[in-house]
Amino acid sequence: MQDIAILFEDNHLLGIVKPVNIPTQADASGDEDLLNLLKEDLRQRYAKPGNVYLGLVHRLDRPVGGAMIFAKTSKAASRLSDAVRTRKLEKTYLAVVRGKPAHPEGRLKDMLLKDERTNTVSIVPTGRVGGKEAILDFRVVGYDAEQNLSLVRVKLLTGRSHQIRVQLSGIGCPLYGDQKYGAGLNTPGEQLALWSVYVGFPHPVSKTPVDLISLPPRVFPWSLWEERICRQAAEDSVAGGNE
Repeated sequence: MQDIAILFEDNHLLGIVKPVNIPTQADASGDEDLLNLLKEDLRQRYAKPGNVYLGLVHRLDRPVGGAMIFAKTSKAASRLSDAVRTRKLEKTYLAVVRGKPAHPEGRLKDMLLKDERTNTVSIVPTGRVGGKEAILDFRVVGYDAEQNLSLVRVKLLTGRSHQIRVQLSGIGCPLYGDQKYGAGLNTPGEQLALWSVYVGFPHPVSKTPVDLISLPPRVFPWSLWEERICRQAAEDSVAGGNE
């Protein structure tokens, strides 16, 4: 199994750093997926016979890396699912986008419609059948004029498919490396620059706060900014920095 960093683990939860370019769960590609890799790791580490339970609470797109939480018991899975539904499970991302948003911070509210056939999402008018409301808060935390790239902190208030990628593209700032929603500006082979830097929630059993932080790798384009800037953006989430 490839090296997967563990951020938090107890009898109820497993928090890890998802590697990029691996599906969260099994899909049509047939490639090895994170959920089954983690189950096998638990089976081996704890010498568990038979199937291992591991509940998938939230997902990250295949090219996205960073902090994720899984449930090791059905009770924890149920309670974490409730936390997602009631927005008590908070998720913050860092994204590198082309250009610079017109405003240094703000809230984006759109109606998104997913085309299952093409696995693409588009912004549609309010009232469109099948459209779902998508809300996020963003803040520009860095800008590199030479590359014309911005480092943007994003707090998700809803969890729609491809939400960050579609909504930031919708304001004219597609993510670096995003071939699906920024093909005209990105070059094939570039790694999508979206990272889950923070996942926070009350522990499903003890109710104490659990804060998972994962910083993006020190490779281009992340390396355009000092690590302290990325860390501050993540730590601001613990303090409710986008509220």
